[in-house]
Amino acid sequence: MAIAGLKLITLALRDKETGALLTGEAGLSENGLFPVTTKMLGAKSANITNISANGTAVYGNNSKVDQTQTKGEPSVALDFNDLPFDIKQKLLGRVPDGKGGYLQGDRPRVAMTIETQNVKRTHSVYFGFANGEVQETAANVQTDTNNEVRVDDALTFTSFGVEEWNNEAMKVYSDIDEKFDKTAMEADVFGAKASAPAPTPAGQ
Repeated sequence: MAIAGLKLITLALRDKETGALLTGEAGLSENGLFPVTTKMLGAKSANITNISANGTAVYGNNSKVDQTQTKGEPSVALDFNDLPFDIKQKLLGRVPDGKGGYLQGDRPRVAMTIETQNVKRTHSVYFGFANGEVQETAANVQTDTNNEVRVDDALTFTSFGVEEWNNEAMKVYSDIDEKFDKTAMEADVFGAKASAPAPTPAGQ
């Protein structure tokens, strides 16, 4: 099935030890979930790579007869148009010095869903990542010309295996499946409780 567009990216922080969704001051919002809405100009792209990888070839009887199974190690190149400054620092694990400065600390456990749609825009497909880290590897600061030159929030998300997912690093969901339950997906990816629904994104 073909997919079209980038509808919404939702982010959260989870406790590294327990996996619980972090909320309030410890998290990204009061209920922990942070949808990157059109109010903050949304997200431009989420390029997922290394979803799967070839195994090692197995030969027998003078031919290739099988190959070993290899788990994928997905990473996501994220391009946000204008993330809030404080949210970006939390995602990166930068620690405030109390004087307006931020130093790199331990990177937190970041969880994320990327929502796209089928080509008829009647159903959603979600790529879920329950365990990962975010890094900012570069910032290409440029001068304005006669046009404003913007530098997007370009971040790299590296995913890790999830024990409850058979140590896989990514899970795909879709409301095409009649058993799809968005609340259950949020609990699965973010560690969210059923009593803490996600906020409605602006413009949705």
